[in-house]
Amino acid sequence: MSTVTIEAAQTRVPERTTETTAVEDAPPGSFVITLIIRRYIPELDDEPRWEDFDVRVLPTDRILDALHKIKWEQDGSLTFRRSCAHGICGSDAMRINGRNRLACKTLIKDLDPSKPIYVEALKGLPLEKDLVVDMEPFFEAYRQVQPFLIASSAPPARRERTQSPVARERFDDTTKCILCAACTSSCPVFWTDGQYFGPAAIVNAHRFIFDDRDEASQVRLDILNDKEGVWRCRTTFNCSEACPRGIEITKAIQEVKQALLTGKAS
Repeated sequence: MSTVTIEAAQTRVPERTTETTAVEDAPPGSFVITLIIRRYIPELDDEPRWEDFDVRVLPTDRILDALHKIKWEQDGSLTFRRSCAHGICGSDAMRINGRNRLACKTLIKDLDPSKPIYVEALKGLPLEKDLVVDMEPFFEAYRQVQPFLIASSAPPARRERTQSPVARERFDDTTKCILCAACTSSCPVFWTDGQYFGPAAIVNAHRFIFDDRDEASQVRLDILNDKEGVWRCRTTFNCSEACPRGIEITKAIQEVKQALLTGKAS
C-alpha cells in the first residue's frame, strides 16, 4: 500500500474563511472547533510556527477529517501524510494534544472540542514540512534487526512451514505492529540518542526471535545486545501508551532482555 503525502495542489485554493460551511447549510449536530497546527514550510520558515484554523465538524469526525477540510477548503499548502485512513497503514501518526496518535483513529468527541486542539509532527525525527517527518532513521533501525524469517533448511514438500497455535501465540502480540513510529517517537531515550534502535525495531525483532520456525534468533539477540539496543530502554511505558494497536511493547522489550540474560529465546 502506498502512502500519500498531502501537499499543495496546483489548482487554485479557495480563500480561507472562518467557517468552511455556511451555518445555514451545516449538518445537524455540527459545531466549530479550533485546530492549532504547528506549521513549517522550509522555503519560507526559519523555525516552526503555530497557526490556528476554525473548522466545522461532527462529533464522530476524526482529526484526519478536520485536516482534510482545512486542506481542501482553507489552506491547500497544509502538508501531512495519510493512506488507508482506517488505522492500518500507520501513515498519519502525529502528536495530538501532546500525545502520539493516529489522526484517522482520533475522534473529535474523544477530545475536548470546547478547547483548542493542538496538532504537530512526531518528535525525534527530522521535520520535513508541517506534519511530515523524515522516516528514514526509523526504517534504518527497523532494517538492522533483520525483520524477516531466516531459515536455512528447505521448506517441506507441501511448501508450508507449519506451526502450532501455541507456538504462534508466543509472538502474536508483536505481529500487530504497523510501523507508524508512534512508539519510537514517544520514547525520551530516542529523542536524546539518535543511535538507539527504538521500541518499534525491538518489537519487530521480538516477532522473529520467538518464532520457532526462525533460525537467526541469536543473530538478532546479538544485534540488540549492542549499547544502543534493549539496554537503553528506561521502562517509562511511553511506547506502550502510544501504540495505536495496543501492543505491550515494554513487555516485549523485557522479554528480549530476559532472552539475552538466559542465552535463549523461550
